[in-house]
Formats: sequence, C-alpha cells, structure tokens
Amino acid sequence: MVKTKIVLVEDDEILGKVIKEELKEAGFDVTHAINGEDGLKTIKAKIPDLVLLDIIMPKKDGFAVLADLKSFPGTQGIPVIMLTMLGSDEDIKKGLKLGAADYIVKSQHAVEEIIEKVKDFFGSEAHPKRSYEKKSSKSEEKTAE
Repeated sequence: MVKTKIVLVEDDEILGKVIKEELKEAGFDVTHAINGEDGLKTIKAKIPDLVLLDIIMPKKDGFAVLADLKSFPGTQGIPVIMLTMLGSDEDIKKGLKLGAADYIVKSQHAVEEIIEKVKDFFGSEAHPKRSYEKKSSKSEEKTAE
C-alpha cells in the first residue's frame, strides 16, 4: 500500500517536528521544509498528494509559494492547505483566491485537530485520490475472492 505523501512547509522547527511526527503516526509519508524556497523545491521534487503551507516564512512567503505552485503545470493540481497564524478575512480570502483548498489558523486549532482535518480531507468524496483508492480496493477484494 502506497502511503499518502504530504509536504509540510513550516519554519517553526518545533511545531513542524510535532506535526510531522503526528502525521507519520497517522500513516502519512511526510517531508518537512523550513522555508518557502526549500518548500517549493521539495514540492516540485516529491509531487505530494497534499501540501501544508505556512505563510510567514523566510526566503519566500507562503502566498508566493502557493502562487508559484498554481502557475506551474506540474504542481497546479496539488491541493494546498494553508496552515498559518494569519487569520484575518483578507488573508483567508487571499489564500483561497490563490487556490488553497482550505485555510487553518494554527492558534485556533490544537495539533490533533489539524491532523484530523488532514485525515478528513483525504476522506472527502470530493478528493480525487479517494475515489481512485475506492476503485483499487474493490478490485483487490475481487482478486482476494
């Protein structure tokens, strides 16, 4: 079974490590980048199933990373969840307008809630990977019989 790949772009090393470990325990394959430039390189190299993206970071902020991802054909379809301390309506609208699938304000959610939101994202019927997994599961069941 192939693990779902997530790239976490978070400059707070302690928070990043905690989120990465919790996601790994939940069964995800997680790569952590600590600034926007490294995050963009990692995303383009890994082509993950999801990006968790902070906004306020060194070298390149999350809005610039998101804009780059959505303008590059190889990464424009990767869903991005903004994971940030910026919670103003203006920031949320900007993130969603740039193409973020969701927007999580870190100060309003415990790490466990963030992990649950990620699990829920992959459990969503609207997420294309989930419908693919269901087809695979049905064909595996038929093979097992």
